[in-house]
Amino acid sequence: MEKQLTIGRILKPQGIRGEVKVKPYTDSAEDFSGLKRVYIDGTEYRILSCRIGGEDVFLNLRGVADRNAAEFLRNKEIVIPRDEAPELEEGVYYIADLLGSEVVTEEGEFLGKLTDVRQASTDVYTIEKDGKEIMFPVADGVVVSVDPDAMRIVVNKKRYQEVAVL
Repeated sequence: MEKQLTIGRILKPQGIRGEVKVKPYTDSAEDFSGLKRVYIDGTEYRILSCRIGGEDVFLNLRGVADRNAAEFLRNKEIVIPRDEAPELEEGVYYIADLLGSEVVTEEGEFLGKLTDVRQASTDVYTIEKDGKEIMFPVADGVVVSVDPDAMRIVVNKKRYQEVAVL
């Protein structure tokens, strides 16, 4: 498992006092509220304030005093140590823990390796097999079980074939 988790990306400076607008990669922007520090390009930044605006997060970071300093952080990813990450509910996983998992049917047929997860109202998984990409939504009845420790995702073959995009 990864020792660090990427939890968002800085979109742009917000205002003139060094605040940055962040696109969270978490299920909820509220996950940022409990954080005390983040890392950007390996540098630790203490969070001075955090506010939520819709699906975006706005952070004031120590050492980022004005718009010019915030501009240097544009498009940078925000990372936290795994042990400081919010606790997850049962059956919910960090994407980083699923990437590279083999996707198989209930009968054990190998469908591919998970290479990407696009977050939407229903997540969309991208798997790769023999250089070919296949995408499928994680809709009701598609995913039967997920075992991040074994790096294995089991899907219902019939349902998978109904929704997969080749």
